[in-house]
Amino acid sequence: MIVAVSALVFSSQAENVSLHGDYVEVRTASVFAGACHYNGEVVTTGRDAMMAWNVTSGKWQGVDLTGVRVMAVVSADANLAEGNAARQSEIIIDSQASRTQALAMVNALKEKYAASLGKVVEVRSAPITFERNGRTYAVMTNEAAINVEAMPNDLCCRMPNLVWYTPLVGLENRKVGYTSKALYSGRVVGEPWSRSGENSAFYGTFSL
Repeated sequence: MIVAVSALVFSSQAENVSLHGDYVEVRTASVFAGACHYNGEVVTTGRDAMMAWNVTSGKWQGVDLTGVRVMAVVSADANLAEGNAARQSEIIIDSQASRTQALAMVNALKEKYAASLGKVVEVRSAPITFERNGRTYAVMTNEAAINVEAMPNDLCCRMPNLVWYTPLVGLENRKVGYTSKALYSGRVVGEPWSRSGENSAFYGTFSL
């Protein structure tokens, strides 16, 4: 099922909206590393990312979105840390969401995270699994997969000067994660890519 971008209706009403849940993202650059490693990547990589949300409670535009899962794949013409990088994104809504939920969820993402997503070139529906076991995350859909673990002893918190990026969305209790596997095999935005065995992830709790 394709959710037509042209059908999205944005709400400008000051309604009582609040969404909460789990979030994880993986970048194509190490977000926690030594300075030499960071400088070696900053101009050549870090142009792609995958973002995943699992709504645990809340409504948007009067629609209950509890249990809705969504992924976004983002690609840019420069490192995503560059504010003027031209971005494109693909949004994937879990196929278990109703059409009303899908429209409301995409509206929320585009309204709150427009700068991070850039130009949304496609919105589609597909099965998504989002599993969180403590501080281990496993997210999968038909063309993308994320497996992230907590860093041992929260090393990034003890050495914050080696965290070179910020998450693409605002997070509560932001932590750097170790990416055991990240894979994007689609071609909607950018080229297929995979990363593994590096500190290239962020995770935490989102609220909007």
